[in-house]
Amino acid sequence: MTQSVWDKPGNAPGKALRGNAICVAAVALFATGFPAAEELLKTWGPISLITARLVLACALLLLMWIIADGWRRVVAAPLLRGLIIGATGFGAGAILMLVAQDLTDPVTAVLTAATMPVTAVALEVLFDGRRLTRNFVIGTCLVLLGGYLATGVDLRQVTYGGGILLGLLATAQFAWGSRKAIKGLPEMSALGQCTITLCGAMLFAIATLAVFEMFGWSGTDIAPLGPWGWSMLLLYSLVAMAISQAFWILGVSHLGIGIASFHLNAAPFYVMLILLALGEVWDWNRALGAAILAVGVVLAQQRRAA
Repeated sequence: MTQSVWDKPGNAPGKALRGNAICVAAVALFATGFPAAEELLKTWGPISLITARLVLACALLLLMWIIADGWRRVVAAPLLRGLIIGATGFGAGAILMLVAQDLTDPVTAVLTAATMPVTAVALEVLFDGRRLTRNFVIGTCLVLLGGYLATGVDLRQVTYGGGILLGLLATAQFAWGSRKAIKGLPEMSALGQCTITLCGAMLFAIATLAVFEMFGWSGTDIAPLGPWGWSMLLLYSLVAMAISQAFWILGVSHLGIGIASFHLNAAPFYVMLILLALGEVWDWNRALGAAILAVGVVLAQQRRAA
């Protein structure tokens, strides 16, 4: 006989249900950024695009944070601690993933990103006392398999070497940053945790852009934007980052980074649905991957009754 983890004392069904729903929304919104980025990268450099994305996202989140919590709580928040967490976890992680993709290829970058549940679960085992039950281990394996199928990656196309190690490190940093935003800033609201850590990532990106400009490295191109370009940039920044990240941190606070990270592997499936609406074809492998992933998410949240 099995019993849902939702039935455990202090872990109400409503909280887990909300957490999973919030994570689904976060990843679905995040997925809208991929087609937008594809369009913007035709004329913009990746470093300048990441920086512009973070600046716009942080501007919206700061406004929302001040309105929601009041300026006194914003000023009294542990700003330096939050900025360091954001710069280390999200800022450095994003840049490392970009370097990893440059050293390898997009296929390898996608595959390394899909390994995030392993790092996330390891963090919970090491620091949060998570017990690896049979259902949880099987669920994690199903999530990894489903995530692999959802990416559409052929392992024969993967570039092995130093680049893939950087990609794995970048993924680990994002997992660490997501967990630390909750555990390291417990006195702040979820919106505050999201905003201050993303501001740390923004400062890291601005510093990186300055270094690239100083040395004349590529990746800093900026092109004029018409109405269509601005709509893509705002979608990429405000919807796929600001609102998505706010939902993501809230979801992590409900579920923990381990279960929350499982949802990220469904991002390629959501991208396929978006492209399907734009005229692309249905991919049964990605759909199968999403179905297997969903089973894994549910199973991982079940435990054997005592």
